[in-house]
Amino acid sequence: MFDSIDLYLVFDLFLLLLIGMGPKIALVPFLEATQGMEAETQRKVANTMVRTAVGTALVLVVRGWLLMRLLHFTPGTANVAGGSILLLISLGMLVRPAKKHDPDAEVGHHDPQKLAIYPLAVPYLLNPAGIAALVIISDDIDSLLFAAIVIGIVLLVGLMDFAVFRNMDKLSKHLEPSRLVITEVVFGVLLTALAVQLMVDGLAELGIVAAAAN
Repeated sequence: MFDSIDLYLVFDLFLLLLIGMGPKIALVPFLEATQGMEAETQRKVANTMVRTAVGTALVLVVRGWLLMRLLHFTPGTANVAGGSILLLISLGMLVRPAKKHDPDAEVGHHDPQKLAIYPLAVPYLLNPAGIAALVIISDDIDSLLFAAIVIGIVLLVGLMDFAVFRNMDKLSKHLEPSRLVITEVVFGVLLTALAVQLMVDGLAELGIVAAAAN
């Protein structure tokens, strides 16, 4: 998959992991889950969420290839599985703005630290696309240099997540709810397309469908 390492490859990996563990998908769920919390509690949730997502991502980088062999699945099946779950999440993003707010069902009433781990860290921050990508990348790592680059990108995206969510109490004052709804719907459509592409790529690798033309 990765025959040579160059700036284009590094940039592609960065974009892939930015989609797979960047802040956008987790943004609205985080705001909903931490609504009404004190700023310090919100920061603790952010810390736990980002640490959990980054830690899980690093484990997948180091051990993803082993999981593939122990569980007997291929990159194709990983793409199909990741795309299927991502499709459910993206469709949820499209319908969530239409749901009525129910204070009694407020996610934030549960244990904040448990929420930080699930569902905020996984599958929102480290989402199915990121999990599938990291497992497949792990299987393609063939040098210490490539491993260091992948780990560096994971840490870089983690720092970006940390900067966003650690300061969410300040940023949320400038986030207009109507704009958040619009961006969530638009991003939901884009993620739906990504989910479908992941499934198509996986099915093509498995030989079930003809490979899509580039």
